[in-house]
Amino acid sequence: MLGYLLGLAGLFGVLGFLWLTLGIRRISAVSIGEPIGERTKEALLLIDLQTVFWDHGPYSDAAKQSAKTAVLHEVDAAKAQGHHVVALRQEWSIPSTKAVAQLAMKGQAIKGSAGTELATPFAGLADHVLVKRVQDAFETGELDALLAKLDVGKLRLAGLDLNYCVKNTALAARNRGYEVSVVSNATLSSSTRNQAEQQLAAHGVVLH
Repeated sequence: MLGYLLGLAGLFGVLGFLWLTLGIRRISAVSIGEPIGERTKEALLLIDLQTVFWDHGPYSDAAKQSAKTAVLHEVDAAKAQGHHVVALRQEWSIPSTKAVAQLAMKGQAIKGSAGTELATPFAGLADHVLVKRVQDAFETGELDALLAKLDVGKLRLAGLDLNYCVKNTALAARNRGYEVSVVSNATLSSSTRNQAEQQLAAHGVVLH
């Protein structure tokens, strides 16, 4: 009986490990999507500028102040040119990704938890606010649908983190045929960004 129970425990342990591994892979996966064809308009995407990350993330006050100034400048410029501003908020809601967030991310941004709203400096700036479930903001299909409705074919990205959500959203956009630029001084990164910048440039993303 004891051996049987130990065997079951081992099996559940393996299954649990595989489940978490799939969650990790899902978090960082980059979607392909349908080619967008010819479109005429531009949008600014603000990624993960939420209270939980902005107020409690690993970014220095100096880096945040610099990025805030750049983000607000980008918003003003976009609106002056008649471009749409779209904010993406992270909420971990898929069971496996929620488990990863609980174990490895201090439970930050789990759906229903405190701090998932846009941080005070950026509240009310966006024309549209969507929720993303993984690093790639295109994963749910809602961003695809919105940008198609708005006839957007060119994207500028700002926000955080350049090494993760900004990068993977930019790569997903390139997979669909968008013209994509990342505003470097309007993004934050928790570690060196050289590898991410090289990967973005290799996929045709322009870094300003």
